[in-house]
Amino acid sequence: MSFTNFNVPYSVDDRYSKRVAYFSMEFAVHQPLKIYSGGLGFLSGSHMRSAYELRQNLIGIGILWKYGYYDQARNQDQTLQVQWNEKIYNFLEDTGIKFQIQIHDHPVWVKAWYLNPETFKSAPLFLLSTDLPENDYVSQTITHRLYDANVATKVAQFILLGVGGAKLVDELNFRPELYHLNEAHAVSSVFYLYNKFGSVEEVKKRLVFTTHTPEEAGNEKHDIFLCEKMSYFCGMPLEKVRSITGMDGDQFNHSLVALRFAKLANGVSQLHGEVSRKMWGKYTGICEIKAITNAQNWRYWADKQLYHFMNENNDGAFDDRKKYLKRRAFDLVADQTGKLFNPDVFTIVWARRFAGYKRAELLTRDAERFSALVNNKKYPVQFIWAGKPYPVDYPAISDFNNLVHLSKRFNNVAVCTGYELALSKRLKQSSDLWLNNPRVPREASGTSGMTAAMNGSVNCSTNDGWICEFINHGNNGFVVPPIDYENVSVHEQDEYDLNKLYEILENQVLPMYYDNHDVWRQIVKNGMRDVRFQFDSNRMAEEYYEILYK
Repeated sequence: MSFTNFNVPYSVDDRYSKRVAYFSMEFAVHQPLKIYSGGLGFLSGSHMRSAYELRQNLIGIGILWKYGYYDQARNQDQTLQVQWNEKIYNFLEDTGIKFQIQIHDHPVWVKAWYLNPETFKSAPLFLLSTDLPENDYVSQTITHRLYDANVATKVAQFILLGVGGAKLVDELNFRPELYHLNEAHAVSSVFYLYNKFGSVEEVKKRLVFTTHTPEEAGNEKHDIFLCEKMSYFCGMPLEKVRSITGMDGDQFNHSLVALRFAKLANGVSQLHGEVSRKMWGKYTGICEIKAITNAQNWRYWADKQLYHFMNENNDGAFDDRKKYLKRRAFDLVADQTGKLFNPDVFTIVWARRFAGYKRAELLTRDAERFSALVNNKKYPVQFIWAGKPYPVDYPAISDFNNLVHLSKRFNNVAVCTGYELALSKRLKQSSDLWLNNPRVPREASGTSGMTAAMNGSVNCSTNDGWICEFINHGNNGFVVPPIDYENVSVHEQDEYDLNKLYEILENQVLPMYYDNHDVWRQIVKNGMRDVRFQFDSNRMAEEYYEILYK
């Protein structure tokens, strides 16, 4: 295949003819391609699948991570062990494209690999690598580890994605009408584009931005002098950088610059849109921030048999299918943990990226109440936790390890490792209740519950992110009634959410599942129906063209 004058290798739907280059640090397209860490990757992967299904004129630009995010293994006592194992992919095509970019005033060779749309049914995806013999060792390591903990390496990764990605687009002669930055990691591209087009106004015509972070402190900032030293600004003098970006301090705020260079931006849920407008509204020169709620690809994630039996009103077959899905997933749990779970027992799953605000261990903070819950003979339960902490987020690792030690005390509590696409899908199929309890309003969207609902699991959540648009309490899921979270302390919020979750589980969920299963099954079905179209990424990909790409 020729990569000069590149066009998407399928017929484009006229509604989506605008040429878009979509930049993201991670893509979770399919299990074998391990270049993702969590929700951002799951989102961009679903976006690429929907772009393919809808025949959109869009290409993805990412990075080929030699060691991925990391491999989640176990120490001898079952606690977390971080492993870095080289990944080899025979399904990526060598484009033959090589070029140089400047990093730290030093020429670095960049090679581009290609994921054909037919391989995993996704839009064309180009992946950049510096792991080349032409580069020195330090330059080679830029594409070794996703979200490298070393600050200089991370800035180099941002330069590669932004400047390298924009240069690749030119090498392909793709001629995008829009550059879409999925998070601010690729914002170095604005300096490349400024040099190319000559003014901020010309860049603004071509740039759109999606922000995923609901609090200002969580947005990436780096020392502006380090950025200059690393060649982040494409040779532009610092005075000029300050003039066009409005950065007058020592910190370079990547998201703020993206908002000042984009013609339009979006938050990833309706609530997050509101939070973002309030958060960034105090700054001058930012673009309008709309809201396009995240979604997941139904065709990839959903169990079609469950939907088939639901649509046929065949409750017996529906229940049997759910039981089969649980049994199959429990084989994986048994293989990892040595614990045999029962498909007839109500199963609660908490599985996603481990981060403090997500409060994986919230229910365990009341040891007496947790013990009573897992030892309940009348309404038995099984608990499964899974997820990857950031490899140097030691509080999150500690939470993970504490849950591992806790699980040793109970036959019906398990903690799984290796939380990637395949395990994620199986655990969603295994769950009767998908537990989601972030601190409000810290979760911008939180898409895991969407794919859980697509597999016959009921969401139980705090009222944050996409949940605000989805849950009708007692009809298609269960939600903690919101309070004035802004005016309570973190401790008070945690106590309130903890007690409310237990009340919902003890007084509503468990009695309904065991004593009134017909009503429970209807809630499951309502969730499956409500998530089917509203939170399918085809809707999201359409909205990007209709709202953001106009």
